[in-house]
Amino acid sequence: MPSTVRKKKEKRLEQKAEKHRKVSWKPATMVYPVPAVMVSCRDKSGKDNIITVAWTGIICSDPAMVYISVRPERYSYHMIEESGEFVINLTTEALVKKTDFCGVRSGRDIDKWEACGLTRGRAFKVEAPVIEESPVNIECAVENIIKLGSHDMFIAKVLAVDVEERFIDERGRLALDKCKLTAYSHGEYFALGKLLGTFGYSVKK
Repeated sequence: MPSTVRKKKEKRLEQKAEKHRKVSWKPATMVYPVPAVMVSCRDKSGKDNIITVAWTGIICSDPAMVYISVRPERYSYHMIEESGEFVINLTTEALVKKTDFCGVRSGRDIDKWEACGLTRGRAFKVEAPVIEESPVNIECAVENIIKLGSHDMFIAKVLAVDVEERFIDERGRLALDKCKLTAYSHGEYFALGKLLGTFGYSVKK
């Protein structure tokens, strides 16, 4: 390879390396974006609350299982621990301000349902209320609690999924794209962007 060509190639590689140069941060929670959901719960005395949770996700498909991680000092913690139930309520653009409010205010001081104008709905399988304004409510029963450090993880089985009928299309498919769901990334809320592909599209012919 002529020296001039080799030098040009080396320069391009150096420029590419410079473009993607990394610095090392301390270990932190940087798996973003994530869903910011409102979790509704109720203790055995009938008191209920809403807590906003970003540490949540799917952990198994069969049986359907999810998790939420909650700080033990949070007001909702004892409700979930005592009842063994909670509801994950998906959040939308219309609910984003209320989602934030329920994450920064404590149920010890205020009735979040009343403050946010949210409606308690009856769940199909659990005693905890669902948030009627949420398009999808995931009813959960706690299977295990893992103490991790700052947060405890509630591992739960999904008992039912309540879906607003207007988001089910003529084929019986849940059109989540019509719900205008939101995501949370490093302290900021975002509307979901344009569709980039569907599962398996990279290998379809």
